[in-house]
Amino acid sequence: MTRISRKLRNWTYEKLDLPQDIVFNLPRLTMIGNKELFIENHNGVIHFSPDKLILALTQGSLEIEGSELMIRSILPQEVLIEGTIKQIKYIGTEESH
Repeated sequence: MTRISRKLRNWTYEKLDLPQDIVFNLPRLTMIGNKELFIENHNGVIHFSPDKLILALTQGSLEIEGSELMIRSILPQEVLIEGTIKQIKYIGTEESH
């Protein structure tokens, strides 16, 4: 991301009071207990097995570990995971906002 683009996004976020996930294309996670996880703003599945899911993000990836994981629904930018979720790990890039 160029320096000007980063400054424009920061200005937009600060002045227009928009949510960061929209302005910076960050993932939004909604978790219900440890049984259901809804993730928005992903860029696709990198790996899936019953005990691990890795999603590509605009900047980095998201790892979900658990047991009996299953993808209940998947859309271009949204995914719903069910199972027993034990750990969620965000692996970002070195570039920060």
